[in-house]
Amino acid sequence: MIRKVRAVWRLTRAIVHTLHGALVVHGQFRFLNQEQRWQKVQWWGEKQLRMLGVKLVVEGTPRPGAKLLVANHISWLDIMAMHAVLPARFISKSEVASWPVVGALVTAGSSLYLQRGRPRDALRVLGVVADALRAGDTVAVFPEGTTSDGTGLLPFHANMLQSAIDAQAPVQPVALRYRDSTNEISPAVAYIGDTSLGQSLWWIACADGLEVKVSFLPARHVAHPERRVLAAALRADIAQALGMEAQASSGHAT
Repeated sequence: MIRKVRAVWRLTRAIVHTLHGALVVHGQFRFLNQEQRWQKVQWWGEKQLRMLGVKLVVEGTPRPGAKLLVANHISWLDIMAMHAVLPARFISKSEVASWPVVGALVTAGSSLYLQRGRPRDALRVLGVVADALRAGDTVAVFPEGTTSDGTGLLPFHANMLQSAIDAQAPVQPVALRYRDSTNEISPAVAYIGDTSLGQSLWWIACADGLEVKVSFLPARHVAHPERRVLAAALRADIAQALGMEAQASSGHAT
């Protein structure tokens, strides 16, 4: 009973904070410069984690300047956790832009939208990402293309890494891990299979001692002539940091 009451309280606070974030986006963002907007995005992400009862732990240091962040993917919470440390331009599926409230917040984070299943749009986004990197931006991708249960790594798709190669921008791997009060990998966060967003929110709100660890690993300069070689190296970096193995796909594309 106590756990359910606490979960309802957490969700209520998270909803209020989300609505507040939407008001900030619609009411203040047009008066702010990009640096001030990023500060708001970082503040929103960090506070939303606290509203949901998630402790943030950061290991390593984000590389300064333009870079492509490459992370393993477990949950919709991943973007929030990374934004809480270092705001970045995430590549998201185009449908997210039309989601009520959340779409406005994601767009406010300067996300780059991709129409999945359309090769021409993938080529367009590759060019946009390369231009963003040349302009000094930090862009983030989830090369698994979908979410896992957090106990293993899915294969890394190499397509988006071509942007970093074209722009000659460094690539920094980021390892994400969620643990519960027993210091075990938390199943509550995994956004996989037929799990709905509502179910995922409830499980997270009910979790005890939930912690997300965001580990920034040493950056790799794009000396690799072939993106698949780079993808394999990045996957090995993250796997080593997490002590994980490969697994079959079973998650949600983002």
